[in-house]
Amino acid sequence: MKLLVTGGCGFIGSNFIKYILKKYPDYSVVNLDLLTYAGNLENLSEVETIPNYKFVRGDIADSKLVEQLMQEGVDAVVNFAAESHVDRSLYDPGSFVRTNIVGVQVLLDAVLKLKVGMFLQISTDEVYGSVEDNVKFGESSPLNPSSPYSASKASADLLALSYFKTFKAPVVITRGTNNFGPYQFPEKLTPLFITNALEDKQLPLYGDGKHIRDWLFVEDHCSALDAALHRGNKGEIYNISSHNEKTNKEITCLILELLKKPESLIKHVPDRPAHDRHYALDSGKIEKELGWRPKYTFADAMRATADWYGANRSWWENVKSGEYVRYYQKHYSSLSRP
Repeated sequence: MKLLVTGGCGFIGSNFIKYILKKYPDYSVVNLDLLTYAGNLENLSEVETIPNYKFVRGDIADSKLVEQLMQEGVDAVVNFAAESHVDRSLYDPGSFVRTNIVGVQVLLDAVLKLKVGMFLQISTDEVYGSVEDNVKFGESSPLNPSSPYSASKASADLLALSYFKTFKAPVVITRGTNNFGPYQFPEKLTPLFITNALEDKQLPLYGDGKHIRDWLFVEDHCSALDAALHRGNKGEIYNISSHNEKTNKEITCLILELLKKPESLIKHVPDRPAHDRHYALDSGKIEKELGWRPKYTFADAMRATADWYGANRSWWENVKSGEYVRYYQKHYSSLSRP
């Protein structure tokens, strides 16, 4: 099988590519990534010399490039490419609309035109908005996004489903909960707080810290995407959750405990606008229909994550300093072509 993976230099995308190439060594992967601030080629250094892996720098909204890549005989498209940080969407909504909606439309048009067999759209639990306590969202729950980011992802989901209903596009959508693990860009809570704690810097916790998220280890997410890619039914949505609901304060205190750092490093900061209070998903559908279950316990996965950042200080120091961005600007000044 030949996969076109978009956004493969990001956190989840890079973990997925390595997962797929390890599990299916006869597969080939083309990785299309624009190398924006969150895309990092170093995330894939261990596979960059494998003959069946290829990197192309480019934009999913570039219809000519996208068609060229799919003309090479792609069997499936897995779309991770997205602007994904809520805070950034509050001051630059336009880039989220362009990538997360227009880019998806370009991909869908090419999938139809070139008769690609599968389009796996990677979405998020944030499209549902905040949930009441003791309630979990199912795949048929109404969408109620709160930020430009989540609104753009909800729009992309609806667009993809419309292509399935109208044009029979081979669409499958997954919606995962908050991921954590190695190679996550340190603007997200877990890597930011781990790396700040390792530097004995303050951990900026929004509001009272009681916002609840369901925490999913990236390796478990990759195995769920594997199941959706190979066994998912066209036109269906699959929620992905590990049922590890924790407050941000609990995560913060756990990180400090794992790293043996004092809670005095916690600094409560003003909450961001429209900050959803609670996310929770029912993942019974993917568990029953596709036979997926998370493999890792939360405690083991969080320990492994903290250990990884401790052992890979040069990676995140390079990222936090912005040095890798300056390198790409110098060496990848023009977009690649296949």
